Amino acid sequence: MDAKERIVYVIDDDESVRKAFARLLRSANFRAETFASVEEFLRDPKQAGEACILADILMPDESGFTLQTRLAASGITLPVIVVSASDDASVRERVRELGASAFFRKPVDDQALLDAIWWAISESKATKKGT
Repeated sequence: MDAKERIVYVIDDDESVRKAFARLLRSANFRAETFASVEEFLRDPKQAGEACILADILMPDESGFTLQTRLAASGITLPVIVVSASDDASVRERVRELGASAFFRKPVDDQALLDAIWWAISESKATKKGT
C-alpha cells in the first residue's frame, strides 16, 4: 500500500449506494473498499494507515449502531462517518453518543462528505501521532 494512500471503507446494504460512493471517492483520489454488511466488513482484515469508515445506519442484519461497539471489541479504531435516510433526532443523538465523526442524511452533499472524510482521516492521523 502506498504510504500516502487514503482508504474509505464503505458499508451499506444497497449496492447502488456502495457503487455511487465508491465512484465519488475514487474521483477524489481515495481508495474505496465496499462491504454489504457490518459482518462482511469485520471478516476482512483492515490495513493500518490513513483510513475511515463510511457506514449506513439502517441495514437489515446489523445496524450501523452496532458497528462502533463491534469495532471496539475488534480493536479497530478507525473514525466512522454515518449516513442515513432517516433524519430523526433520536438517530442523530445516538450516532453522536457512539462517537461518529459526522452524520449525513441521504442524499449526501458530495463536497461536504469529502470534506468530512478528509477531516476525519486528518484528525485520526494527528491523534495517532500524539500517542
